[in-house]
Amino acid sequence: MSPPHGFKNHTLYDIQTRPIVNAVQPIFLLLALLAEVLGTVGGFGSSVFFVPIANFYFDFYSVLGLTALFHLSSNLSKLMLFTKGIDQKMIVRLGIPAVLFVVLGAWASRYIDSRILHGALGVLLVGFSLVFLIKKNIVLKPSTRNALLGGSLSGFSAGLLGTGGAVRGLAMAAFNLEKSVFVATSALIDLMIDLSRFFVYWNNGYLHRHDLGNVPFLVVIGLFGTWLGKKILAHIPQETFRKISLLLILLVGLITLGSWVFAWVPSSQEP
Repeated sequence: MSPPHGFKNHTLYDIQTRPIVNAVQPIFLLLALLAEVLGTVGGFGSSVFFVPIANFYFDFYSVLGLTALFHLSSNLSKLMLFTKGIDQKMIVRLGIPAVLFVVLGAWASRYIDSRILHGALGVLLVGFSLVFLIKKNIVLKPSTRNALLGGSLSGFSAGLLGTGGAVRGLAMAAFNLEKSVFVATSALIDLMIDLSRFFVYWNNGYLHRHDLGNVPFLVVIGLFGTWLGKKILAHIPQETFRKISLLLILLVGLITLGSWVFAWVPSSQEP
């Protein structure tokens, strides 16, 4: 299996001898915890923060693989903490198309230069945050069509860019689910998405030996961050924290775009 296009110096073929412990970085793990707490309280999911943060520490394809593993523990903990019910109709109408399209997005990521994906992520974060900051009361019609479309778009985005929970959250919000049902249903759909893309990412070679030292820490962070986020949510109005989260997403998106421009310009001068 040949490495993905644009996947220079980061494939399984030239890193298998690197020590696992070299990849563990305390600052990165603290930021991952912050991403999990913000994602739980803000309602957008941790990946919208985790992916751009991790992208400063790892190559983009490694980030996709780590995100899938991180989310597995995060969503399992959400299912344990928010146990008041799952909307089965939402699983069928939104979850199934999300799973189908996350596989397609994960497969497509192999054939797109990681620099393009990096830039697309920045555009998605900036665009998403601006839309929700300007259109504070934006809602979709609670129709099967919108559920299918939201599931498909969120799944494809999750597979291609590592994050799609915000799109799915917008589609689910149209159905006015009770908060605990919303979280539990979203977590189960996320779990289905993560399991599906994990195997595609593994086949693509995105999970590397030198990154695996982070996995045990990320599992603990996923569990603890979700628990901490639930505690915070009980004391801070969700709408207030939602606005703070959107501003942070905007900031992270702008930084992501800035780093993308900085990285892209020198490469354009290569012969």
